Amino acid sequence: MQEQKLNLGTHVAAQYPAESFTRSEAAILQRYFTNLDQPVFAIVNLPEVVKGALFARYSRSPKSLRRLFLDEFADNAPNPEDTRSGEEGEQEASLVGVERAERLYERVFVEFGDDSVAQLGGVHLACEQASNLLTKVLERGRLMAYLEQSTRYIAYNARLPTGRYRYYRGPEILSSPLGARYVGDMDQMFDSYSSLLEKLLGYLPARHPKDPGDSDFVHRQALRAKALDLARGLLPAATLSSVGIYGTGQAFESLLIRMRSHPLAEARSYAELMLTELRKVIPSYLRRVDDPTRGGSQSRYLEQTRESTLQVAKETLSSLRDLGGRSLRSTSRTSEVAKSWVDESIAAVASEVGAHVSLTDFDPQGENKVIAAMLYAASNLSDAALLAAVEEMSDEERAEVVRAYVGERRNRREKPGRAFERTSYRFDIVSDYGAFRDLQRHRMLTIEWQSLGTWLGYVVPDEVVEAGLERGYRHCLEISGALYDDMLKEIPGEAQYAVSFAYHLRYVMQMSAREAMHLIELRSSPQGHSSYRWLVQQMHELIRTKAGHRHIAAAMSFVSTEDVSLERLSSERRSETRRAALKQPGHE
Repeated sequence: MQEQKLNLGTHVAAQYPAESFTRSEAAILQRYFTNLDQPVFAIVNLPEVVKGALFARYSRSPKSLRRLFLDEFADNAPNPEDTRSGEEGEQEASLVGVERAERLYERVFVEFGDDSVAQLGGVHLACEQASNLLTKVLERGRLMAYLEQSTRYIAYNARLPTGRYRYYRGPEILSSPLGARYVGDMDQMFDSYSSLLEKLLGYLPARHPKDPGDSDFVHRQALRAKALDLARGLLPAATLSSVGIYGTGQAFESLLIRMRSHPLAEARSYAELMLTELRKVIPSYLRRVDDPTRGGSQSRYLEQTRESTLQVAKETLSSLRDLGGRSLRSTSRTSEVAKSWVDESIAAVASEVGAHVSLTDFDPQGENKVIAAMLYAASNLSDAALLAAVEEMSDEERAEVVRAYVGERRNRREKPGRAFERTSYRFDIVSDYGAFRDLQRHRMLTIEWQSLGTWLGYVVPDEVVEAGLERGYRHCLEISGALYDDMLKEIPGEAQYAVSFAYHLRYVMQMSAREAMHLIELRSSPQGHSSYRWLVQQMHELIRTKAGHRHIAAAMSFVSTEDVSLERLSSERRSETRRAALKQPGHE
């Protein structure tokens, strides 16, 4: 081994001895590792199965990763002096170590069940033409990364090259007695969306005149975003979207097992499409998905427990009337809903129709526990002793601990540590489906939702009413509701596709105070959609007042209660400033 040269301009690099390789070894390694003489490097140009197998062996070998690769995985590495065509050479390079990696997975992963091995390789997967119901299934896993096509920035008024609007047309729907009706009603709903969007784009410039300091482009973009926000309530859950997913083999395996047992036929068939493509990239990671004794057994377990829970719920809650048989379509977020339509027997289930937030569970001692947790790492006392000490403090002393731990936050991205995870909150929420779609992406918290239907009413945006467009808006939602009612009788499993985003959905969100800070500060920001801004502002107020966690609420210093009429304007201004800066000398 020779001492590494100081070539990074720092004294840090000098302490790491560089590994030595022969010239031919170095020529091979240069294809697959970003450097040969530093202690930190990335692996490139190798199949995912080889990367994962390398790390699996790495954990049980005294060798360096690069030496391990040379000794055990480079048998098929192309000769550096090979002069064959680039495409042929690259194809050979892609096979490096694959045979050994496959054997390793066969032994370690399949035979011995070392699930951690499946965390060591990942895939970027594009999932297109997925309904908005399916996107929520795809985005269920916590340990994956997602980017979804946004209804806030993309208009859905254009037709596909086939001449069709972008909505799900599953065979289970089209072959039903309501197939033709479904297509006709969906087309009407998309026609209504297109018409509303066009009218809003004509109305909003006068409603929100351009500020003298804004460019025409910034103003146009902000108005367009506003129009899309207002119109999206008419889109049905059948609307097709695209989702980009990055996940490990283990995460994809878990996702596919869930999808194969899902009640939606679309989810089950889409799982097979995903499995086919994933096996082209990481076949070894997914061998257990359709193994009858492994993935097959897990899928059956999920299906059986879902069905048995539905059955026991039906039996034990039979004294409560099923809300699904009722329909109150026209509601708004702030109005007091007449309850004459609600029998006393279901009042406990639907105390309010329309958007609302309830804090249903919290720890009255939660704030003291958080403050004790803040002191834990800075002391040598036990958890119990710290909690006793905090309970003896004055309110100002507790506030001082919180101020020290939280510090001077300059923006919402500067978040305090894990002491805020010491307590949690459970919120029962009713909101329009559009808002739910945005909040559901916060996967680190616990979120469960009920079936999408029409019985909790819908919301009509105030500016749609002001623009004189309420009648057409309501007519479209009545088409949606009537189609849902009839599908519920004929093909109940697919009825949700008919429900527009403006209809309400009930769901629960449970989160630590730390996740609450992230969610509430992010979603209350001025550029957020008005429907979920209102929801998270209510969450913040409930933490402060109902839970009585005043110091925790105060630490959420970037919660915005600003009344914003043109939500994307400030964001568009910042984007224009950044674009201008990039055009300055010194920027490529």
